[in-house]
Amino acid sequence: MKARQRRGALIAAGLAALGLATALVLHALNGAIELYVTPTQIVDGTVPRGSLFRLGGLVEQGSLQRHGTTVRFLVTDTAKQVAVVYTGILPDLFAQGRGVVVQGTLGPHGTFHATQVLAKHSANYMPPEARDAIHDARRTQRTLEQ
Repeated sequence: MKARQRRGALIAAGLAALGLATALVLHALNGAIELYVTPTQIVDGTVPRGSLFRLGGLVEQGSLQRHGTTVRFLVTDTAKQVAVVYTGILPDLFAQGRGVVVQGTLGPHGTFHATQVLAKHSANYMPPEARDAIHDARRTQRTLEQ
């Protein structure tokens, strides 16, 4: 094999290895991406069932039910609600009427099965997307009432 052919084969092998590495990284990242959605998006059916994502909104007042370490509550963006089931210990700052982000999957009957509940120290904590969704829902509600 001539030097020129050997160099070409090494370049082709290097490009193939780089392509394979890129494909593996993209595949790993695709599986690790957790989308953020609102209750309205879930109720409207725009979220695929069984995929991992984050749901954000407010914990609806009076919806918290405890059964041992299993907790059920509703997350709302003031327009729509989604039932959430979580087994584990809730963060100390978790409270009804406050912002929450839960991570998990959507079950076949529309119940969100959370694997993690996230809360932040600020009483006004809310992800920007949830805050915007709540403001949009309130504007829509005011418009319908007029």
